[in-house]
Amino acid sequence: MVFNRKNFSNELLVNLYKGILKPRLIEEKMILLVRQGKINKWFSAWGQEAISAGIAIGLQADEWIFPSHRNLGVFVNRNLPLQKLYAQWQGKAEGFTKGRERSFHFGSKEHYIGAMISHMAAQLPVACGVAYGNLLQSKAKATVVICGEGATSEGDFHEALNLAAVWSLPIIFVVENNGFGLSTPVNEQFNCSTIIDKAPGYGIDALQVDGNNILEVYDVISQMAQNIRNNPRPVLVEAITFRMRGHEEGADNNFVSPDLLEKWKAKDPIARFEKYLIDEFVLTPNSIDAFKSEIKEEIELAFKIVDDKNSKITNFENEVKDIYASHNQIDTENDFSNGSEIRFIDAIQQALVYNLEKYQNLVLYGQDVAEFGGVFKVTEGLVEKFGKERIKNTPLSESVLVGASLGLAINNCKSIVEIQFADFVSNAFSQIINNLAKSHYRWGQVADVVIRLPTGGGVGAGPFHSQSPEGYFFHTPGLKIVYPSSPKDAKGLLNSAVADQNPVLFFEHKAMYRSIKDNVPEEDFYTPIGKAKVVREGNELTIITYGMGVHWALDVAELENIDAQIVDLRTLLPWDKLLVFESVRKTGKVLVLTEDTLTGSIAAEIAAEIAENCFTSLDAPVFRLGSLDTPVPFAKELEENFLPKNRLKQKLLDLLKY
Repeated sequence: MVFNRKNFSNELLVNLYKGILKPRLIEEKMILLVRQGKINKWFSAWGQEAISAGIAIGLQADEWIFPSHRNLGVFVNRNLPLQKLYAQWQGKAEGFTKGRERSFHFGSKEHYIGAMISHMAAQLPVACGVAYGNLLQSKAKATVVICGEGATSEGDFHEALNLAAVWSLPIIFVVENNGFGLSTPVNEQFNCSTIIDKAPGYGIDALQVDGNNILEVYDVISQMAQNIRNNPRPVLVEAITFRMRGHEEGADNNFVSPDLLEKWKAKDPIARFEKYLIDEFVLTPNSIDAFKSEIKEEIELAFKIVDDKNSKITNFENEVKDIYASHNQIDTENDFSNGSEIRFIDAIQQALVYNLEKYQNLVLYGQDVAEFGGVFKVTEGLVEKFGKERIKNTPLSESVLVGASLGLAINNCKSIVEIQFADFVSNAFSQIINNLAKSHYRWGQVADVVIRLPTGGGVGAGPFHSQSPEGYFFHTPGLKIVYPSSPKDAKGLLNSAVADQNPVLFFEHKAMYRSIKDNVPEEDFYTPIGKAKVVREGNELTIITYGMGVHWALDVAELENIDAQIVDLRTLLPWDKLLVFESVRKTGKVLVLTEDTLTGSIAAEIAAEIAENCFTSLDAPVFRLGSLDTPVPFAKELEENFLPKNRLKQKLLDLLKY
């Protein structure tokens, strides 16, 4: 190991030394606490301190870092309060996540540190969003995201590098190559010689550093950050290091040979740097001992204060309240007179234009949404009005697009993401349910994003362009799910969705785009999320439905002269229980209708809630009707048989017989 101090001052060298020493001394304490049973999880960074410290000290204080499990040095060198860190590690209410998360699964906007999740490459797309937000706001800032060598096998790693390259994002991807992903050695993780071999395929620069050399890490990161601030582009840095302890504290490390451990022990970043600083007459053994004593005293005091504190963590009211960011909804859906008759697609576009004009920090992106106008032409003409930076084409990579939307929100931008067909949202499933949905609950970070999803069948598009995936997300706390059935509601609800700082999945039935018309006010109005609507009054039975089901129900009720009250949910999560229960108690009979396949659908949950809360008002069992439990078929006759529309009349007649 060669230390090259270049023109670094003695003061900087001392700061770098303290930057790697303090995490090591904290870790010594933490390992003891694990053995005493006072901490139940610890992911050791022993021997890897130079990477985290070099990054944190090498960046400007207001540049975002997205760390991983073994980056204690990032938190320490961003000066997070040690007492709050200990509270976090002990799962106390005073920690960064109020006891909801463990170890390093937290972030701090105050310190420009993003919150990781257990899905190891998932923070890379989020970092891309932060970097893009810097470009949009003309901020000359770098962003750093850290992952281990194992994470480079995951799809989010490849999608993030590709997006960063295509969009020329000022971001440094740091891979800590410490030799093992849990117990799997690197030769079983990838077949190239080094991780930087992956970079040329994406057209980005890459370099390798000695991850145990604090001077080299600091020098590379600080220089690269300055370079990409002035010349935005991504860079891949592979930091070669070694994991000296088990995957987590308490796990055995016997799959590592003793000779290999001894080899890397001799490369310890702290011991070697201490010797160098003494040889350079920057420090003395006495000054080093003084630093250690001072830091150990700070550590012991902070832990004693936290350990002695009687923390009451249980507050069930806050648990539910913190799922969503607070939001004062505007309700003006009935404040304006009818306007001109327009199509569903026109109402969507009107809302998009209104919000892009209202929010200068709003961007809309997705596949083919710019010059082409999207496959359904919903965004046609928007790029001419708002420019390529705000109406942006993307690669075919749904996961990174959704993850980037959280990064944009972190960087105080709003976003609308168009998934070309709702079916393709499965590629972004983890980002939606693990990053967007849990963000506010975990660390108070809003996910200010609307995901537009052209959905539904009846258009002969087959099993991969006709699905109804809303039920997959209905089970996930933290999301809002909106599904309008009319142009007026589409405009009003989309306005509300963009205004809401919580993540909103906005389903648009593609068969409605040009077939459904309505009188829609020219003014811009807001239809509140979470409020259902009675679209037809009736007394004999209630039909609870949404989307295309509303039109099927209206048609059958009129043709068969059935005195049905039809409730359009409009919002699926959170759904309007009060209005649904009120209607059921009025009629005594209810059918829950969905276009989705029946088993495990939203209809099942609504039916269960009705049975539990309205049992004494029911004159018949709660009926459900949905599509067949098969994939959506292509042939017209098969698709008509699949959808519930043609079975609706008989189901209603059967219900009336009770």
